[in-house]
Amino acid sequence: MSTAHIHQVNHLEHVEAPGSMLTRTAARGLAVLRYVTGSVFLWAFADKVFGLGYATPEAKAWINGGNPTKGFLANVDAGPLQGFFHTIAGTWYANWLFMLGLLGVGVALFAGIGLRIAAVSGSLLMAGMWLAEFPPTAAGSTNPFTDYHIIYAVVLIVLAAAYAGHTWGLGRRWAKLPIVQRNRWLI
Repeated sequence: MSTAHIHQVNHLEHVEAPGSMLTRTAARGLAVLRYVTGSVFLWAFADKVFGLGYATPEAKAWINGGNPTKGFLANVDAGPLQGFFHTIAGTWYANWLFMLGLLGVGVALFAGIGLRIAAVSGSLLMAGMWLAEFPPTAAGSTNPFTDYHIIYAVVLIVLAAAYAGHTWGLGRRWAKLPIVQRNRWLI
């Protein structure tokens, strides 16, 4: 048996079973994914608040009297929920829930805390946006089942399940707080 082969066998003896641990590289990769995904939510929030000229022109910024949900929801032109989305488009409660959702999920991802709440609320937000564009082929999608809303929802769930806030985030400190210890859903 060669020295290289013995080294490889010895190395494999110390490897945990699949699913029982993350490598340092995997944990860092999830942290990067957490930050990148958080930037998607925070950017959408900032663009809608200040009208940075990407999806929202300055004249339609929330601070200038614009409605963050009206442009998207009022233009829903297909699907069984079209009437519902037209009804809530631009309402104060839809605007506030949408904007607080974007901000809350983005901040949670950047801080690495409350990832379970962020996963649930962000997934609900993404599911609502997916439903607004349902059926996907009517909205110009090239895939009738999966689009970026579904991918973001899955990413949020994976980040929470993998405790991605523990690497390059405040997740470990957050998890030690007495209120979080008593209410594990806050992790």
